[in-house]
Amino acid sequence: MKVKLVSNILDANTAMAAENRRRFQQEKIFVLNLMSAPGAGKTSILEKTIARLKDRVSMAVIEGDICTTKDAERIAALGVEAVQINTDGACHLDANMMASALANLELNSLDLLVVENVGNLVCPAEFDLGEDLKAMVLSVTEGNDKPFKYPLMFRESKAILVNKIDLLPYTEFDVEALRRDLAEINPGAEVFLVSARTGEGIEAWASWLERKVKEKKDF
Repeated sequence: MKVKLVSNILDANTAMAAENRRRFQQEKIFVLNLMSAPGAGKTSILEKTIARLKDRVSMAVIEGDICTTKDAERIAALGVEAVQINTDGACHLDANMMASALANLELNSLDLLVVENVGNLVCPAEFDLGEDLKAMVLSVTEGNDKPFKYPLMFRESKAILVNKIDLLPYTEFDVEALRRDLAEINPGAEVFLVSARTGEGIEAWASWLERKVKEKKDF
């Protein structure tokens, strides 16, 4: 039965994610699973985040894409180690893919590992990778109606980055309506209004992330 098959897949993923989490805890590495729809600006935000953090924390990035290495090349150009995972059609990363990618990293030298998941508003939130938290990027050009259309993504994310706020005057995006919807779906989520193009709001986001990294190191 299809339901049973899906259940088995998720159970196997959960077991592998637990093993990944054990390894991350042992090395005290903070792991962020960054998600969004295609084109929301994950990679651009990541570039700005790296610029602020790479001299303060030791970090690496795992890039998930259906194909190509373009995003990994952008990250590596900033002097940060990047490992590419090409899913060959799969719409998300899973814990087994994550475990395979870890073999290419010196985990004992890292403070922060960012996983840039495949651009998709459905599947990525369903699969635990062993991360400490999920965050997602929503661009103002997508509209503020997404929380109720894709509730799992927003419910699972501890941080929501609203990107491209420099374009707010040219859209009908309603920030307050988004906040009201998030208060109903996920009242504990942190919301960051950012622009990857201008850098607005990135410092607040990067500082929050750095605190999370140091909290795990000190735990």
